[in-house]
Amino acid sequence: MTTTPLLVERRGPVAVLTLNRPEVLNAVDSALAAELGAALNLLDRDPELRVGVLTGAGRAFCAGADLKALAAGEPVHDPAHEEWGFAGITHHPVRKPLIAAVDGVAYGGGTEIVLACDLVVAGEEARFGLPEASRGLLAGAGGLIRLPQQVPFRAAMEAALTGEPISAATAREWHLVNRLVPQGEALSMALVLAERIAANAPLSVQASRRLIRAAAAGAPESEIWSENAEFSTQLLASQDAKEGMLAFAERRSPVWQGR
Repeated sequence: MTTTPLLVERRGPVAVLTLNRPEVLNAVDSALAAELGAALNLLDRDPELRVGVLTGAGRAFCAGADLKALAAGEPVHDPAHEEWGFAGITHHPVRKPLIAAVDGVAYGGGTEIVLACDLVVAGEEARFGLPEASRGLLAGAGGLIRLPQQVPFRAAMEAALTGEPISAATAREWHLVNRLVPQGEALSMALVLAERIAANAPLSVQASRRLIRAAAAGAPESEIWSENAEFSTQLLASQDAKEGMLAFAERRSPVWQGR
């Protein structure tokens, strides 16, 4: 049996967060939720970290909530931070990009964790799905809100109302997945994407992410345009903007300071 429900590894500016309960397909209990929430706080606050990659140990990404824990009355969120939502992530505000690297199943809450991320890399044998309707439950950790923001309307309806598994190929067709790779290579490709993102100016990346998320969530257009103008002004006056233009003129790689 494993003793640490979450593994945290720093690879330069990238934090690799591994759900580490392979004996239960990385199902979420309160301990895992607390550790994942704390790791996301570390990612958000550490200026040396710019991107997070979330993956699962063993043959699954995440099978959702630990039903045995639920049956015993244990929550599947951090009891000290209920506001962070399921697994400490689904309602946790984080400024930095998160990439899900999915090999194996990501069912129920596992799919809701994926939907909370910004990019998704999947192995060819990955499986997604929101089976809650077949169990008399509701995908209440953001699945029914985020899914129609990220896939076509009727695809979201089919997934939620039938509860049937979604293959990696179908997920790619629905644009739920950014990259489809051979089984076992999801983490490697996710790290490639993470390094590409980390090479860019962190303030620009964070502002771009926030605006895209606000637009996808249906925020009022006037509000988005106001934030767009505010971010544009702030970034233009930043040291990183000056460094970016100077580096371009000097034909060298920029050295970002995040300010």
